[in-house]
Parts: sequence; structure tokens; C-alpha cells
Amino acid sequence: MNSRLPPDALVREIEYHDRLYSGFAQSHFAKPAVRALRKHLASRILRLASAGRNSRVLSLGCGIGDTELIIARHVSEIIGLDLSPAAIRQARQDAEQARITNITFIQGTLESAQFEPGSFHLIIAIFFLHHLSEEDLPALAYQIRTLLRPGGTFYSLDPSRYRLSGAIGSLLIPKLMARYQSPNERPLAPSKTAAVFAHAGLETRFAYYDFISTPLAGLFPGWSTGYHAARLLDEPLIRVPVLRRVASNFEIIAHRVLS
Repeated sequence: MNSRLPPDALVREIEYHDRLYSGFAQSHFAKPAVRALRKHLASRILRLASAGRNSRVLSLGCGIGDTELIIARHVSEIIGLDLSPAAIRQARQDAEQARITNITFIQGTLESAQFEPGSFHLIIAIFFLHHLSEEDLPALAYQIRTLLRPGGTFYSLDPSRYRLSGAIGSLLIPKLMARYQSPNERPLAPSKTAAVFAHAGLETRFAYYDFISTPLAGLFPGWSTGYHAARLLDEPLIRVPVLRRVASNFEIIAHRVLS
């Protein structure tokens, strides 16, 4: 979440996420389709970043840490950072129950955490950037470049401003859509977002992640078979130029080049 929002907006964001992570998220994220989505995402991140046993990872806006707990089993260390007290409490509890000891969850911001420059091989931000204001995104991009080691990777996943699923959902199921949206979030333009990270000095590209699989997991979280079928269908769909422009979510993959 964005720590530089006006105070009243920041309070609304924290209140929203504390409600989300005080019951609904725990039950929703534990369902088969959502777990399959998170497993696919974790595997994809590790592959794209060439992360492994020696990698130190930072996750921005980690929530209850469900993706981070999967990644932790494949890296040296991972730190999750989030403003929500409820999210951090749940993440710590889940890590303890899973007996995963190479993961740390911190309530706070990059400013309060005060990490050393060049501290991380990989920084991830899953459904995080769209909570930032347009003015704050460039500053974050520079912070990320500073925190990455030479050769390190930044990965993000966010909803596209042009997503067809969002337009359909707002028309057909507006109340359910609102449940997944915080007061200040905004869908992002893929190319414009990638340009922010390129301007910060990172070698950057964006790619479309999915068309229907993630929305389907949100609507039918218990239907893992449906998610896997949708994921298979997504692969060819996001390769069709006309269709991928209205894809649901997009990735930023940015590297700090070796100096």
C-alpha cells in the first residue's frame, strides 16, 4: 500500500486491507483454485528471475504471504513487507505453522524498513503497484533499482486498465468486483507502467499474464479444474495481438543490468 497517500486515504486503505485480511482472505486464499493460481505464479516468478537457493527476495505488499511462503522453499531468504497489521499477523502465524524459518514479515514501508542498497536478488510486487498514485510510482521504481543487486530482477503483476474482464465484471457483478477493490486502487496501462521502470534505469519489458484464469479463480475459488483449464486456454489467447490488448493482468519484468 502507498504510504504517501493523503492521511484520510491512507486510513481508508489500511482499514480496507485489515477487513480483507481478517477472515475473508484466509478462507478465500486457501481454496483450491486460488492455491493453484499462487503456485503457478510463484513458479513463474522463480523461472523468470532465475532465482534459486542463494537468492534473497523482497516482496512489496505481501498481504498474508501465501505466494511468499511458496517461494520461500526455493530461495535463501524472503522478506515480506505490508502496511496492514492484520495481514502481517496472519502471515507470521502461517509461516510458524508451516515451520518455514527463512521468511520474515515486516509491518511498514520501504522508508521505515531502511534496507541497504543492493540487498536483494529479486523484488516482487503482486497486485501492489495499482495501489500507488501516479506520482509515487516513479519514486518506487528508483527505490527498487537501488535495492536490487546488479543483475537482480523486479517482477510485478497488476490489472490492466484495458481488461475486458473488468468491464464485464463491473456490469454483471459490481458488488463482487467492489469486494476485491480498495478505495484508492487504479488499473494500470501496461506500456506506460513499463516506461516508468525503464526511465529509472532498469532494463524493462511487460507481458500479458492471463485473460480468464485469474478472474475465474476469484469467482470460483473452489474450482481448481476450471482454473487449470482456463490457464491452458490463456496461453494461446494472450499471444493473439488483438485479444491480448484486453487481457486481464500484465507483468513487468525489469532487470538491473550488470555494471
